[in-house]
Amino acid sequence: MLRLWQSECISNAIDHYKNGNYHFLAQATPGAGKTLMAAYLAKALFDSNMIDLVICFSPSRTVALDIQKTFADVLDCIFNGQVATLGCSMTYQSMQYLHRDFWKTISRRRVLCVFDEIHHCGGDEDSDSNSWGQSLVHDIQHAALYTLALTGTPWRSDKLPISLLSYTDPEGKVICNYQYSLKQAVNDGVCRRPNITLIDSDKISLQSDTKPEHFNSINALLENSSANYSCILNNNNALNAIIELAVNKLETIRQISAKAGGLIVAASIIHAQKIIQVLKQQFDQTCVLVTYKDKHSNSIIESFKHSATQWIVSIGMISEGTDIPRLQVCCHLSNIRTELYFRQVLGRILRTTNTTNQEAWLYTFAESNLVLFAEQIEIDIPESCSRITMFNDSYYSERDQEHTQYSTNIDNKVEDHCYTIDWESNENTFISEGVDIQTQHSALTLGQYHTRVISAFVYV
Repeated sequence: MLRLWQSECISNAIDHYKNGNYHFLAQATPGAGKTLMAAYLAKALFDSNMIDLVICFSPSRTVALDIQKTFADVLDCIFNGQVATLGCSMTYQSMQYLHRDFWKTISRRRVLCVFDEIHHCGGDEDSDSNSWGQSLVHDIQHAALYTLALTGTPWRSDKLPISLLSYTDPEGKVICNYQYSLKQAVNDGVCRRPNITLIDSDKISLQSDTKPEHFNSINALLENSSANYSCILNNNNALNAIIELAVNKLETIRQISAKAGGLIVAASIIHAQKIIQVLKQQFDQTCVLVTYKDKHSNSIIESFKHSATQWIVSIGMISEGTDIPRLQVCCHLSNIRTELYFRQVLGRILRTTNTTNQEAWLYTFAESNLVLFAEQIEIDIPESCSRITMFNDSYYSERDQEHTQYSTNIDNKVEDHCYTIDWESNENTFISEGVDIQTQHSALTLGQYHTRVISAFVYV
């Protein structure tokens, strides 16, 4: 049975198409059920004899497979693109390998194109485009009869507009045809209410060449020394402290919901392996590791989804779009600190299940940008994320650039600040292989930890 927002969105989209408009943007908070809505919209268009085919694009193979399964169930077909099926699901990466004849073929049919997490595609006809955005602008919009764009975070961390979207002038705000906010989703019981725990330290010392320096917060350390955020992520004491809090919370939740799981988003493969070691040896936790290097990553994720394993540790593989409803606790230990990435990671623990306990807890360090993102989680589209003002240089301090994941690209440039890795393509590989996040200060110590909990929508 469809949720009320899904039915409303489908009705609005059909009316929109019937009125001669070909493009529809639905912004719904992560975890609200956008894929199921899209599948039922496609079914309604088939039933009304408005389309012949539906083609879905998404940012990773894992998400593409989830979409394929959902559409196959709803449309009652195999949905693999072969003869006699109603469509297919593929990644944005695969668009570059499609032959020109493909677009000529679909232009002769009535096609609905669905773009999941459309913010991965940047650029329009009047601007530079990334490779995926260029395909959308020059191929799909001329071949598809209707297009449906889906996103929970309709902005990019670079200055490119999102492909196919419209913006107000001169404000540069994205124009959505339908919006379903996190506040609405929490109020309707569609999403869990997020609790964000920020970990800080009152007692930090840094042994320099001359004398020890002392700081009373993580921000004070980062702002007044040469230490960077990587030093915190790689500090054994700090790492143990944040993992212990998360482990204890998951244990409490599993007393009621026995299969509840946790996600830790790591900064690199070596960092993830270190986290796995801490989970197993110090806290006796069951856990699995999934990385972009593992060609069986989809199987690992699928197996974890249906198991009772406590933790999955990931580097970019489960940051966006991946559906694992039993996740209820998350540690954000990535060096990527943009509002888009923060919200996408948080979205992994917000999808509700039929279990009694529906708590959702995210743990991260009290770094200034992460604090800001946590404080404005109740704002559906923050002012800082409009097309004009979305890029904030403070997100990427110069002292962090040497170790940040987003600094590496095969062309020495960043095409897309929306980080989801598909192991089939190295186009967006951003992790420095074989290099751990090494602290330049071996004598950094942290102690006297304290937490600040931000519970969103407590008034709902």
